[in-house]
Amino acid sequence: MDDFKALRTFLLAAECHNFAAVARELGVTPASVTRTIAALEADLGVQLFVRTTRRVSLTSAGAAYAARLRPAMAAVAEARRELLDAHRADAGTLRINAPMSFGMRVLPGVLSAFRAQYPNIRADISLSDEMIDIVEGEFDLAVRISGPPSDKFTIWRKICPIDRFLVAAPDTSFAAATHPNDLPRDACLGFSPEGRAETWQLSHGTTRVDIPAGRPICANNGEFLAGVAAAGDGVALLPDFIVADALEQRRLVRILPAWAPSPIWLTLYYPPYQRLPPRVAAFSDFFEAMMQAKRGAASP
Repeated sequence: MDDFKALRTFLLAAECHNFAAVARELGVTPASVTRTIAALEADLGVQLFVRTTRRVSLTSAGAAYAARLRPAMAAVAEARRELLDAHRADAGTLRINAPMSFGMRVLPGVLSAFRAQYPNIRADISLSDEMIDIVEGEFDLAVRISGPPSDKFTIWRKICPIDRFLVAAPDTSFAAATHPNDLPRDACLGFSPEGRAETWQLSHGTTRVDIPAGRPICANNGEFLAGVAAAGDGVALLPDFIVADALEQRRLVRILPAWAPSPIWLTLYYPPYQRLPPRVAAFSDFFEAMMQAKRGAASP
């Protein structure tokens, strides 16, 4: 006996109180339904229904059995649906973690364009500047802006480099700096999700200068540091998408443009899939194409 089929037949009969109605629902004969229920009762050694010529009714044992089965069968059906959805590129839920500023400034446009092509995919977005554990957090993928990963259990995909600029408020002494050593160490604002100081590695040709940052202020959010710098209280090293508006409005200016910071990358991180689920692969390809197009459009 097919146990799953028998249990599904039993629950339908418990709802319909009519074997003929169950037969129509399942596309089988009433005799087949009768045999299935009889075989289930024989297997359990318990009478589940009281039968009359017009109707069937649950026994007390049958009612108790149905009450216990319903949530279990619903869970099985949900698991089946989720499994099938996970292998579709055009449906299901996509759980994404992304940095706060990137998520606020860039991700909405990406998701809007993506969902225009895949309207049946539901996006569940979590924004955080911390390097969360995407396996423990049950995310399908994470957007990160960082150097190479240290987590050997995740898969990562480079998308494009992220341009970073040293910025300060105009008409401050910081804006007049001509060399990294001109920057007071008590004016270098540090970014760190863990609240630790960072080191800016600045290069000009073959010359490299390391600048400790975070002595006066250290924060885990780039928007906050941009605001502090715009208030004239220091120098920040921040991604272009955070400071672009402030630079255009002249609330911030670039300083030391000839000195390049160490490269960081926009990357996608995944749990240790053997193969990317289709909807994760679809979003990843779309995301990369859109980010490359944006970067190309921004290039002179």
